[in-house]
Amino acid sequence: MSDSTLVLGIETSCDETSAAVLRGEHDLLGHIILSQDVHEVFGGVVPELAARHHLQRIDAVVAAALEQAGVELSDIDVFAATAGPGLIGALLVGLGWTKAAAWALGRPMIAVHHMEAHLFGPVLEDSEAEPPFVGLLVSGGHTLLLWVPEWGRYHLLGRTRDDAAGEAFDKVAKMLGLPYPGGPAVSKLAREGDPAAFRLPRPMLSAAQRPDDPGYWDVSFSGLKTAVLHTIREVHEDGVFEERRADVAAAFETAVVDVLTSKTMRAVELTGCRRVLLGGGVAANTRLREEMRSALGADGRLFHASPRLSMDNGAMIARAGLFRHRLGEIAPADVSASSSMPFPGLVDAPPDDLVPGLSATPSRR
Repeated sequence: MSDSTLVLGIETSCDETSAAVLRGEHDLLGHIILSQDVHEVFGGVVPELAARHHLQRIDAVVAAALEQAGVELSDIDVFAATAGPGLIGALLVGLGWTKAAAWALGRPMIAVHHMEAHLFGPVLEDSEAEPPFVGLLVSGGHTLLLWVPEWGRYHLLGRTRDDAAGEAFDKVAKMLGLPYPGGPAVSKLAREGDPAAFRLPRPMLSAAQRPDDPGYWDVSFSGLKTAVLHTIREVHEDGVFEERRADVAAAFETAVVDVLTSKTMRAVELTGCRRVLLGGGVAANTRLREEMRSALGADGRLFHASPRLSMDNGAMIARAGLFRHRLGEIAPADVSASSSMPFPGLVDAPPDDLVPGLSATPSRR
């Protein structure tokens, strides 16, 4: 497949309607992301509203991306769409549109896994963001720590046992009276606060943990969220909520970043690879990037996309679709969306040569 291949990527897994036209691996010709502000009223995504808005806007979004790229729909060589995981109604809109377009034009279609696509976001802007690397995927619905020796081979080291990192940010934002989406709002407020003002727990982070303990790489944010709730109640009772709100935000953000950075550095130590790739919406968090870069040191390398390509977007779907198509994969005509779509190429353990015997542990998927 030549570098002139045109791929149309469609993303509708949650509340962003996005389409992108990608030529080859890095030439992003057109890219439109339309966010749904309606969810701010409810403090979170309402699935039915998300699906309805995707249905109302997808034609215009695709048309705008094609116009920006200077191509026609008939010029597209490969169609790619998010098939999962995500909100099932939202996924069906994008996948259904893409299936119909691909079938009408007699073109191949690729059903893309949303989280694998987040791994490809950074490489769109930095050609050196290639395996091997330790991958940390942090979004509103997922937190995954991976060892990636090559594209298509993913070893799961750790994952969240409850709330995803982005979900924790959204819930704490609501506690603090901040708007949705919570991540950017909490981070903005945290810049005004003192992270040392409150000592919050770092769940599942202990020096006593060993690599053969499943919790060595796993994360949990439910207990941290509860600790924040108790802290907020205390400052309310003291009548100083408004004065201490920024301190609470700063303490919470620092706790999350400490956990994510420490777990990632454990993976770096295990693999001996000082290359880390951040993917997902929380990867846009400035404190996380700074702490990860500091922990890696001068001999390490941190890869991350710009904030625009860290959020859900069609460009990463197009790039992941191109990779899968080059492997010879084509979705069958009856492919459907799945809110729990298996991560392609994912092995639920580190390589046995890194941690002997650990690959025999039961799946934690």
